[in-house]
Amino acid sequence: DGYSHLSAYERKRLKNITENAKFFAALKLHESAARLNQLTTKRQSQVTKRAKPKKVEDEPARRRSMRLLREPPLDIPLLDTFARPEAEEYPQVPVGPLPMVPEDQAESSKWTEALLSTWMRISEVKAEDAERGSPDIKRYQESLSSMVLREENIRKVVKSRVCSMAIHPSESTILVAAGDKLGHVGLWNVSCGTEEGAHTFIPHNFHVNCMHFSPCNPAHLLSLSNDTLRCGDVTRAVFDEICRSEEDLSCFDFLEENACTAIVSHWGGPVAVVDRRTPGVSSELSVDIGFRRTRTVHVHPVNKQYFLAAGSMDVCVFDVRYLRNTKENKPLSSLTGHTKSVASAYFSPVTGSRVVTVCADDWLRGMFLFPCRHNNNTGRWLTRFRAIWDPKQEHCFLVGSMAQPRQIEVFQDTGKLLHSFYNVDCLGSVCSINVVHPSQSILVGGNSSGRLHVF
Repeated sequence: DGYSHLSAYERKRLKNITENAKFFAALKLHESAARLNQLTTKRQSQVTKRAKPKKVEDEPARRRSMRLLREPPLDIPLLDTFARPEAEEYPQVPVGPLPMVPEDQAESSKWTEALLSTWMRISEVKAEDAERGSPDIKRYQESLSSMVLREENIRKVVKSRVCSMAIHPSESTILVAAGDKLGHVGLWNVSCGTEEGAHTFIPHNFHVNCMHFSPCNPAHLLSLSNDTLRCGDVTRAVFDEICRSEEDLSCFDFLEENACTAIVSHWGGPVAVVDRRTPGVSSELSVDIGFRRTRTVHVHPVNKQYFLAAGSMDVCVFDVRYLRNTKENKPLSSLTGHTKSVASAYFSPVTGSRVVTVCADDWLRGMFLFPCRHNNNTGRWLTRFRAIWDPKQEHCFLVGSMAQPRQIEVFQDTGKLLHSFYNVDCLGSVCSINVVHPSQSILVGGNSSGRLHVF
């Protein structure tokens, strides 16, 4: 066939490129866009003819909506309506496994291979659990004060707004993963210290809402977007597809330490149980828990049968063992007091006896948590704040801030502000999404431009 000298992977890749080109050619996107431009130009000329002449010359034309002009809607096919140049720039990610090859590259470069090799090496030995619990608050504040942000520890890792992050548990290398609203997943080896330390992959089509390194095998990075849950397996250099859904997915968490099963939430309210050991990409169980919207789910750190769900004004604890395909899935307990939508809710890391929530009513609340006034008005251009517990400290949590200078705040569960991470020279944006290393004094904040800041 003329390609006998190529490897099986390269021949398969050329075949996929040819099939994709035929597919986009069949859509006739260029012809549709041209037709749309002609119709728009024609309609604008008609409006111009009916307009009254103005005395002032060269005044720029004002844009007017067709509704205000009382014009009938244009008879444009649905395909033409969405025929934009971006469709060719960002083709849809296909279903099934995807090769772990960075964006804009036909194959992995030596720099990519170095990054993936580092990820594989540091995943061979799982980081030992650090001593956690309730260390002296004064010593804890001193450790926070020793953490600083330097210019070399700032990097644009993904193209767009950061929606989720995860940090590898290695104690020797700082490896951070970030997901943005375009479906990109960026990996950054902070310890590398060079420009080649960060690479971007495209395993999803939509917002990467949630990410976790597997607690039993950090060589696996699981990421969830609106339509799919994938596992990036560095040992095979592939993004496997674990679960696919026609209903938009919002969050997930592991139900077991071996990470074989997970609880997955839908934006529309239901939750599903996914088992990675079973064939296919469907969930094992999908049930209605009575929520109109579910934004986050979080499994209890000790009693794995319990999980916390948050969305709309609801924050409830459920027992996964009693979920049924009925409308009688009642919660074990509920947290009250929220008057607007809740962005997140998480158990404390050691005992799970506390819960912290972030609400649009500008309060931080939770179980056994003193209510704390906090500006959570991020607006439409920023990812909503999520208050996360420090994995090394049972009584302290971190959250982004709208205050000036830009900062990341650390609170005690009494509502007391313990520390603010800021650097007027290096940090000039809001870090809505944050992640803390499970055993080291390392904090990473992500902003709306895809930039990560490592304290």
